[in-house]
Amino acid sequence: MGATLGLLGILVGLGLLIAFAFRGWSVLLLAPIAALVAAAFAGEPLLAHWTQTFMGSAARFVAQFFPLFLLGALFGKIMDDSGSVTAIANFMTEKLGAERAVLAVVLAGAFVTYGGVSLFVAFFVLAPMGLALFRAAGVPRRLMPAAIALGTSTFTMSALPGTPSIQNAIPMPFFGTTPFAAPGLGILASAIMLGFGLWWLRYAEAKARRAGEGFGADEPAPVDAAAEDPLVRERATTAREFDPAEIHNGVHAYTNPPIVLAALPLIVVVAVNLVMSMAVLPNLDTAYLAEPRWGETSLAAVGGVWSVAVALTAAILTALAINWRRLPGLRATIDAGANASVLPVFSVASLVGFGAVVAALPAFELVREWVLGIEGGPLVSLAVATNILAALTGSASGGLTIALDALGPTFMQIASQTGLDPALMHRVAVIGSGTLDSLPHNGAVVTLLAVCGTTHRESYFDIVMVGIVGAIVALVAVIVVGSAVGSF
Repeated sequence: MGATLGLLGILVGLGLLIAFAFRGWSVLLLAPIAALVAAAFAGEPLLAHWTQTFMGSAARFVAQFFPLFLLGALFGKIMDDSGSVTAIANFMTEKLGAERAVLAVVLAGAFVTYGGVSLFVAFFVLAPMGLALFRAAGVPRRLMPAAIALGTSTFTMSALPGTPSIQNAIPMPFFGTTPFAAPGLGILASAIMLGFGLWWLRYAEAKARRAGEGFGADEPAPVDAAAEDPLVRERATTAREFDPAEIHNGVHAYTNPPIVLAALPLIVVVAVNLVMSMAVLPNLDTAYLAEPRWGETSLAAVGGVWSVAVALTAAILTALAINWRRLPGLRATIDAGANASVLPVFSVASLVGFGAVVAALPAFELVREWVLGIEGGPLVSLAVATNILAALTGSASGGLTIALDALGPTFMQIASQTGLDPALMHRVAVIGSGTLDSLPHNGAVVTLLAVCGTTHRESYFDIVMVGIVGAIVALVAVIVVGSAVGSF
C-alpha cells in the first residue's frame, strides 16, 4: 500500500508541475510544491526533503553549471549587441539568396549556435531575417519556425562534437567525459538530423507550392512583443540558458562587423574547447583536486566544464577586443548578459531539486527497476529515461540532469561491468534529452512560435518532424551502431 501511495504521489506531483507550468506559473515555486506533494503521499518528512534533498540538489546544480549559464548568456548578448549574429545571418542570406531561403536560415542558425550563441539570441535575430527571405521566395511563413528549430535546436545542441550547449555539458561530471564524447557517432547523428530535416522542409515547401500556397500574412516578426510576454518568459527560462526579457536591454551597435571578424569568436569557442579537452587539461597535474578543500573530486568530474568555461571566456575576450569601439553601451550589454543567466539557471535547478526528491522516495525504486528492465540493454534504458523526463519537464537540461542524478551511478556501474564506453552513454543521453523535450509546452517552442508570429496549429507539426522525428531516427542509429561497433 505504501509503495502504491508513493507512486501515486510521484504521478500527482508530476501532473501538478506540468499542468501549472504549461499555464505560465513560475517553476521556482511549482517545483518545491510538487516535490512536497510527492513526499507527502509517501509519508516522508516534508521540511527535511525541502531544505536538505531539494535545496541540496538544486544548489549542487547551480554550483556545477552556473559558470556555463553565465558565460553562455554573456557571450550571446555581446555577439548580439555587437551586430556579429546579424552580420553572420546577412552573410548567409547574401550568399545563398532567396531561392535557398530555408537552407540559409538553417545554416545561419547552426553556425551561431554551434559557436556558443544562445538559441534565444538566434531566434530574435533569425526571425526578422527569415521573414524577409521567405517573403521574397514565396515560402510559407508557417515553415519558418521549423527551419529555425532545425538549425538551432537539434544537431548543434545535442550531437555535434564539442558543442558548448549546456545539454552537452551536463553528462560530463557524471560520466567523466569531454564535450567531444563519441565524435564519430555525433557526426553521424548530426548528418541524419540535418539531412532528414532539410528533406522534410523541401518536401513541405514543394507541397505548398503545388497547392498554390504563398508566404501568407505579410506582417513583421513580433519579436518585441515576444520578449516582453511574461508567459513566454516563464516557459523559456526552464528550456535554455537565456532570459528573453534581457534580449532588448543593452545597446546595439550602429554598424555590423565584417563577416570574418563576426565569425572569429565562434571559431575561438570550438578551437579552444578542443585544445583544452584534448591537450591542455589531460597534461595538467590535478592531483590536488582530491584534497577536501577542493571537494575531493577529480579532473574527470570537472574537466569538461572547465574546458567549455575557458572556451567561452576566450571567445568573450575575443569578441570584446574586436568590437570594443562597436559596443556603444558596453556596461549595459554586460549587465544584460549576466542578468539573462540568473532566472534560467535557478529555474532548471528547481526542476533538478524536484527530481532529487522524487528519486529519494522509496517508491522510486519501482521506477528504477522498470527503466533498467526495458528490453534492448542499458543504452535503450538510458535513452528512454532521458526522453521521458525531458518530455515531462519540457526541458532537455532539466530532464537530463534528473535522469542522471537518479540513474547515472547505476549506468556507470553497468558500464564498468560490461565494458560499455561512458562516451557512448554521454552521446546517447544528450541526444535522448533533445527529442521529446520539444513537446508543445517546451519553452523554446513557445518562444519560437511567438517571435515568428505563428501558432501551434500552423507550425507545430513541421517542428515535430524536424525536431523530434529526425532526432529519434538519429538516436536509434547511434544506439544501433554504438551497440554493434562501440564508441568512436
